[in-house]
Amino acid sequence: MKIFKTILLVACFTIMLPTATQAQENESFIMNLTEFTVKFGHNSVFTEGVKKWNKCYKENGGKDTWNVWHRLQGKGNVYVMASRMNKWAEMDESDPAGKACRSIALDFITPHIESAEYNTARSIPEYSRKTALEGMSIVWVNSFKVKNSMVFNEIVKEVTSVIKSQEGDNRGYWYRQMAGEGVNYFVSTPFKDFADLDNDKDGVWAVFEKAKGKAKTKEIREKFSAVLENSQSYTYTLETDLSMM
Repeated sequence: MKIFKTILLVACFTIMLPTATQAQENESFIMNLTEFTVKFGHNSVFTEGVKKWNKCYKENGGKDTWNVWHRLQGKGNVYVMASRMNKWAEMDESDPAGKACRSIALDFITPHIESAEYNTARSIPEYSRKTALEGMSIVWVNSFKVKNSMVFNEIVKEVTSVIKSQEGDNRGYWYRQMAGEGVNYFVSTPFKDFADLDNDKDGVWAVFEKAKGKAKTKEIREKFSAVLENSQSYTYTLETDLSMM
């Protein structure tokens, strides 16, 4: 993974949720997120290039894993590659398989990329879902840019603790942005498929209100709105044929 990202980053200068096992771990980990905007009309050749690179990586004994997600809404044709590390020291490890496939990335992937953005986040196990959702293929990601991290964390801690007490577990996986531009925090909520999105389920604030009452809910929601500078949400589908799992 380290080499693959390095190759694409080098090429950029010349032209350019979570896996299931993560949900079962209580230790915080580092998430590397690489967002690619694919040139208009280049989707097919881009995805074929990624498949070609994955095939080469496997044939050369590559051991790293990652998920590739395709964003459904918003501007441009966007893919996000997500990988994880337990420690920063893993960035120092060599990847001979990635080096062996360098020319494929340069010839068949990067020419079709309009832009790329690299971000690093750290998981927040305290607020996150603990059980895996088997067969997950969709994530709904809500991102937040905040004015005060301390107040924001106090709110999220209180709300997620109520959700967990009422439902037995939290609904999503929380992350804190460590490096890169844009948002400060995001939560990724998994769904099995599109039909799962149609299931009639109380929203977070409705669950909170049932547990804490209208007055407390109004207080927390107003506090939450005041601390937010901006927020956005997107839906992503898991591209298993582009992922290395």
